Amino acid sequence: MSGTRPVRDPQIWFCPNDGLDVATSTLLARHWLDEHEQEIARRFLFERDRRQYLVAHCLVRRVLFLESGVPEAEATIWRSSRGRPFLRAPSTGRPGSERELDFNLSHAHGYNVVAVARDRRVGVDVERLDRSGERGFEWIVESFAPEERAYLAALPAGSGRDRATLRLWTLKEAYAKARGLGLGLPFDSFAFELDDEQGVLGFRPPEDDSADRWSFAELEPRPQVLVSLAVERGPDGAAPQRLLVHDGFPWGRAAPHEVSLPGAHRAPHPLPGAAR
Repeated sequence: MSGTRPVRDPQIWFCPNDGLDVATSTLLARHWLDEHEQEIARRFLFERDRRQYLVAHCLVRRVLFLESGVPEAEATIWRSSRGRPFLRAPSTGRPGSERELDFNLSHAHGYNVVAVARDRRVGVDVERLDRSGERGFEWIVESFAPEERAYLAALPAGSGRDRATLRLWTLKEAYAKARGLGLGLPFDSFAFELDDEQGVLGFRPPEDDSADRWSFAELEPRPQVLVSLAVERGPDGAAPQRLLVHDGFPWGRAAPHEVSLPGAHRAPHPLPGAAR
């Protein structure tokens, strides 16, 4: 249609900590990170936590440069009152800055992921699936919606139930981050219905949202590492059809892997004994 701007596909960049060696991440951080980020990095008691932070934030600035044309050291990142980061638009036009750029970062257990979209909100979360031996998940499950708790209770105890728990957790984190509400959005106010292996079958949104506004994806870029993504429909109401997945620290513009995104999600089927 004449005059209609094409909406670019949402993208994610997945980068383990070992995708950027210690010396390089330290050097880049010294030149790219702002004073606030430098101060946060200095506060970490453990070197592994500091390294995670440096790699993650170097990754963010590199991705923002590739997508906006704003040099890594010049990008101004501000946070909402709920802690959601945004790229402040430059005062002068830059390549790729013609539409609102939204991004989201997640990092945990040596893995980092940045999601980027234009003209739509995006949220992402990464988690290690083999962490079940670290701590029980009862505290996580208690925050879920009744139908999700009933679904998990019906699964045999063990790795399968733990995996389903973390799948729900990362999807909820991704959605809450996309909404910009973080911990301000009760996790029992919305619910997901999972496919047995991978993917979302149903989504019951909070009362102030609609299910067909969002698409969700689950990826496993490394064995036992789960990335969950929530991406909003565009301003024209169209859902994104595909996700572009990049692996490793983005020194250049290597061709990404393409993943199909699902269409609208129905409401989850009510489960026996799961009061709403």
